[in-house]
Amino acid sequence: MYYTPEDFKCLCIKKSLINGYCRKQVDAILAQVGEDYISMAKENEEMKSKINLLNETVQHYKVLEESLQHSIIVAQHTSEQIKTNACEKAKNITDEAELSAQRIIETANLEVIKAKGKLDEIKGQLYSFKTKSEALINAQLDVLKQLFSEENSEENKG
Repeated sequence: MYYTPEDFKCLCIKKSLINGYCRKQVDAILAQVGEDYISMAKENEEMKSKINLLNETVQHYKVLEESLQHSIIVAQHTSEQIKTNACEKAKNITDEAELSAQRIIETANLEVIKAKGKLDEIKGQLYSFKTKSEALINAQLDVLKQLFSEENSEENKG
């Protein structure tokens, strides 16, 4: 049985006629108080051990929390770097694609210009061929006309 503070306030020890207080009762109370004190001391030590263990656990979790917070910060920083790098890479890819497209367009334009030049050259050659052909045909017609007119004049003479 534990004595509570209220129990000690209400505790009444009988007096004996010869030696003052009743020795058996005082010894019994002191024995009980001693047992209670030992029990309380053990319980106090157990509580201190539990408190220490809980403090160590709390400290462990605080270290874990700090580590997780640091990891989160590192992860956020890393994700921002990855995002920045991805944006830069995308911009570089876009720029390279635009330059490549521009080169392709310029090459195609040069090819068109060359093709137009070749077309103009072929048209000129065709025109020259046509003109020469017409001149040749006209010359041959003239020759034929002269031949027919000479034959007709010889037939008319004879």
